[in-house]
Amino acid sequence: MIRFGVALPALVLLAACATPSVLLLDGEKDSSTGHVAKTGAVAVIDEASGGDRALIDQANSRSHLGSGAVRPREVDPARLSANERALIDGLPAQPKSFTLYFQEDSTDLAPGSDEVLRALFAEIAARPGADVQIIGHTDTLGAAEDNDRLSLERAKQIRDLLVTRGLDAASSRAVGRGERDLLVATDDGVREAKNRRVEVLVR
Repeated sequence: MIRFGVALPALVLLAACATPSVLLLDGEKDSSTGHVAKTGAVAVIDEASGGDRALIDQANSRSHLGSGAVRPREVDPARLSANERALIDGLPAQPKSFTLYFQEDSTDLAPGSDEVLRALFAEIAARPGADVQIIGHTDTLGAAEDNDRLSLERAKQIRDLLVTRGLDAASSRAVGRGERDLLVATDDGVREAKNRRVEVLVR
């Protein structure tokens, strides 16, 4: 039995006349930062004992799941077979994350946000029935309760902006996390531009 972890994307190839294998590729690239998400892992479980046979976590690797040891071997994603490429192309689009930054103690977007907004609008337009999660954050400057309010206002502002561009309000959620989930850890009362943000996850 094969149990998936958080690998994105991960492709399990099963063939009637061949040894089943797992193809584990790189994670998705964040449109706003350009960073590639860390590849997750695939746990291979022994049905008889219930114990782990192997944990596959090597990006761009293929692991055959025969009766012997599971040994990942490196693969070149550009040289996948036509059948493998067709399987990957048929997978649902992976969630994409966008991050927008704000000016201090404000719901005004920071300069340079236009490019991220354009990419966000395009992503939602390309996904009919998109599900969108919008999470507002602040830095640690100010009282915690004020930051809770401000973070929610930031999230609602972005949702309203998306709704004006065609997003169904019923398919989106806007929440505020205040200063609870800092991108950059700081002491209380510290200005930090990277913590003043809204994260938008599009599925």
